[in-house]
Amino acid sequence: MREAREGITSEERETVLSIAGMSCAACAQTVQAAILKVGGVRAATVNFATGRAYIQHDPDRASFDDLKRAVAAAGYRVEQETATAVLPVEGMTCAACSSAVTLSLERTPGVHEASVNLATARATVIYDPERADLPTLRRAVEAVGYRVKEAEELRKTDREEAERRELRVAHLRLFIAWALTVPIILWMIPDFFLHHVPFGHRAMNLGMIVLGAPVLFGAGFATYRSAVNALAHKTANMDVLIAMGTVAAFATGPASFAVPIANYAGVAAMIMAVHLTGRYFEARAKGKASEAIRKLLQLEADTANLLVDGKEVAVPIHQVQVGDVMVVRPGEKIPTDGVALEGLSTIDESMATGESLPVARGPGDEVIGATINQQGMLKVRAIRVGRDTFLAQVIRLVEQAQGTRVPIQEFADRVTAAFVPVVLAIAGLTLVAWLVLPQWLHRVVVAAAPFIPWVDPGLDPITQAIAATVAVLVIACPCALGLATPTALMVGSGLGAENGVLIRHGAAIQLLQEARTIVFDKTGTLTTGRPGVTAIEPLPAFDARQLLRLAAAAEHGSEHPLGRAMVDRARQETDLVIPPVDGFEAVVGKGVRARVEGREVVLGTRGLLREAGVSPEPLEEMARQLEDDGNTVALVGVDGNPAGVIALADTIKEDAARAIAELSRLGYRTSMLTGDNRRTAEAIARKAGIGRVLAEVLPGDKAAEIRRLQAAGERVVMVGDGINDAPALTQADVGVALGTGTDIAIESAAVTLVRGDLAAVVTAINVSRHTFRKIRENLFWASFYNLIAIPLAVLGLMHPVIAEIAMATSSISVVANANRLRGIRVRPDFTP
Repeated sequence: MREAREGITSEERETVLSIAGMSCAACAQTVQAAILKVGGVRAATVNFATGRAYIQHDPDRASFDDLKRAVAAAGYRVEQETATAVLPVEGMTCAACSSAVTLSLERTPGVHEASVNLATARATVIYDPERADLPTLRRAVEAVGYRVKEAEELRKTDREEAERRELRVAHLRLFIAWALTVPIILWMIPDFFLHHVPFGHRAMNLGMIVLGAPVLFGAGFATYRSAVNALAHKTANMDVLIAMGTVAAFATGPASFAVPIANYAGVAAMIMAVHLTGRYFEARAKGKASEAIRKLLQLEADTANLLVDGKEVAVPIHQVQVGDVMVVRPGEKIPTDGVALEGLSTIDESMATGESLPVARGPGDEVIGATINQQGMLKVRAIRVGRDTFLAQVIRLVEQAQGTRVPIQEFADRVTAAFVPVVLAIAGLTLVAWLVLPQWLHRVVVAAAPFIPWVDPGLDPITQAIAATVAVLVIACPCALGLATPTALMVGSGLGAENGVLIRHGAAIQLLQEARTIVFDKTGTLTTGRPGVTAIEPLPAFDARQLLRLAAAAEHGSEHPLGRAMVDRARQETDLVIPPVDGFEAVVGKGVRARVEGREVVLGTRGLLREAGVSPEPLEEMARQLEDDGNTVALVGVDGNPAGVIALADTIKEDAARAIAELSRLGYRTSMLTGDNRRTAEAIARKAGIGRVLAEVLPGDKAAEIRRLQAAGERVVMVGDGINDAPALTQADVGVALGTGTDIAIESAAVTLVRGDLAAVVTAINVSRHTFRKIRENLFWASFYNLIAIPLAVLGLMHPVIAEIAMATSSISVVANANRLRGIRVRPDFTP
C-alpha cells in the first residue's frame, strides 16, 4: 500500500493498521515502540483515540506480516480488514513480466501484499477493501501492459481447455518455425563443412531473408508483440532481449547486400525457432508441475443420485443442496461431503488423507465428497456443497500456497526486476567494446578457437561485434531464476496435498526445514484426546461411588474432556444417578465449583482447593503416586473438607513414539506443552520420547511460552489442534494444525494435516525438506548459468544459436528438476 505523500520516498510505503486491545495511552506507546524496532521501519505513530498505527516503512525489509508480528509480540492484535483476490493474468512470458506486475500491484494504494506466480500465471493480492477494489487491481495490471481475465475462477473444463489451447498454439508456432528453419540449416551445412554454397552466395543471402522473415514475424509475432507492449509501458522483459537480438541478426541480411558483413538472417530464424521450442517444452513441463491441481479437479463427481419422494433421481453435482439425501452404491464416488444415515461400508479416503487403507463408515459418521464407496450401499445427507466441500477447500489451499512466496525467492525477485535493463546495458557495452577494442578481444577468440568448434576467428570485426551482442541478448535468462521457486512450490504443495499435508503459505516450506524446535500440544495432539477415569481414591469419610457421583454432578455442565470422562464413567455405573446441580462455575485452567444437593463441591487442582479454603495436604501422597504413573489427578473437596482423588489418563497416539524418534533423527528438538502438572507431563513425555516438557501452562499463556522460546533464539514449529491452540499456532514461526475429518479450514495454521496421526508431521517435514532442496538447486543452477554464460557471450565465445539453445535449456531444466519431486516418497518408513 503506497501513497504519494510528502516525506515518503519512492522506496517506502505507508501502512495503516487497526490495533485491538489498547486501553490507554501507555498501550499506544508500547505498540509504537514495538513497531519501531522492526528493521525497515522509518517512522511510526500510534493514535490511541483512533486505535490506528501509521507506519512508514520499506516493504522489502518490513513486510505487512512483520508489522503484525511486532504488534502481536507486544501483546496486542491487528484488526485489519483485508480481502484476497486471485487474478488470472494474461500475457506474462518471463520472470521480468511477473516482477513488473508484482511491483505495479504493490505500488497500488490499499494493497498490503502481492505475489505473482509465473508458472500458474496468477497474481494473489491481499488488500484493504476500503481503499482498493478489483477494478483498481485490474488497472494496476493493465498499467504495465498485461490483462486480467474476466472470470476470477475458471471451471475445471475451462482450465483444461486453456492449457490444451496454449499447448496447441505453441506447437503450431513451433511447427511453422522449424518447417522454414530446417531448409535454412540444410542450406548452411555445405557451406559450413564443404565451403560450397548451393546456388551461390547471392541466392543464399536472399533465401535466408525470405525463409527467415516468416519465422520471425509470423511464428514469432507473439514474441515481438510482447516486447513492444513491455517497452510501451516502460518495462523490459525476456521478449525484449529476444526481439532485439533476432532483429539485429536479421538486419544483417539486407545489410549484407550493401556492406561487407556476414548474413545472420538465417541465424535469427534459428534463434527464434529454438526460442519457440523452449517455450513449448516449458509450457508442457509447467503443465506437469500443475498436475496436482488437475488431479484434484478431476476427482469431483459429475452426478449424484438423490432420494426424492422415495425415488432415485440422477442430477448434476451442482444441483445438490445441503440436506439432500444421496444414494451411494459400491464403487461409486460420494458426490459431496455428508453424514451417513443408513448402511455400513468401507471407504477409500486416500485422495483426502493419503492413507491407503480403507476406513469403515456407518450411521452418524461423516464422509468426504469424491472419496470412493467400496462395499455396502450408503444413504448420505449432504452437509457441504460447492465451495464449502473438503475437496474445494483443498484446492483453494493448494492454490493459495502456490500464490505465495518463499523468503529465499526475494533474492531472485530482486535480480529479475533489474535483470533485463542490466543485460541491455551489458549488450550495449559489448557492442562498443568489440568496435573499439577488436584486436584485444580477437586474441581471446583465436585462443579459444581450437577448443570451441563454433568459434570463428575469421569473422570481420563488425560481424563479430554483432554476433557477440546478439549472443549476450539471447543467452541472458531471467526465466530460469523466475521459475526456480514457483515450479518447485507448485509440485511440492501438490505432493503435500496428495499425502494429507496442506500448506497454506509458501514460507512454511522454508521455515519448517530451518526450524530446529518442534513443540507439541499434549491433549489431542500427542494423545488421543479421549481420557478415561483410571482410579477413584476416596478418603475414609467417603466411598468411591459417592465421590464419583458428586464429581460427575459437578462436571455435568462442563465441556472439558476430563469432566466429560468423569460423567461418562458415572453413566457406566449400575444404579448410579447423577444428581442435578444448583450452581456451576468453571475456573479456567483449574477446575470447577458447584453446589450439589446443598453441598459445596470443589474439583480440580491443588491451587483451586486452596482458593476454596480446602487443604489438599491429606490428598497429596495419593495424588503424587497417581501422577508418577502418568495420570492427571482431580482433587475433590466437599463442604470445605478434602474428599478424595480421581485419576484420569489420556493415552498417547499409537505412532507418537516412532514419529518423535524420526524427528529426533532428522535433527529436531521436541518439546511438549501442556497445562498438566510436571510429574504427569513428564510421565507422558517419557512414553513418547520427548526430551523437554513445558508443564503447568495455562491456555492463555501458551503463546507467551512460544515467544519465550523465540526470544532465546529458537525457531519454533508448533503442532496443535488449531482451535484451543490458535494463539500459539499463530505466534510460532510455523503453526501446524491436526485437522479432523473435513475440518481443514484452520486459519491460525500455516500447515494443516488432514490425518490426525503424528506420522503426518514427519511427512510435512519431508515435503518441506525435499521441496526446499529443489528450490535451492534451481536457484543455484539458474544463477550459475547466467554468471558463466553472459561473460562467455561478451568475449565472443558463444555462437548466437548455441546461446539460445543454452538459454532455452536452462528454463526447461529448472522446471524438469522441480517435477522430479513427484517421484519422491515423503511418508515415513513406518507407515504403509
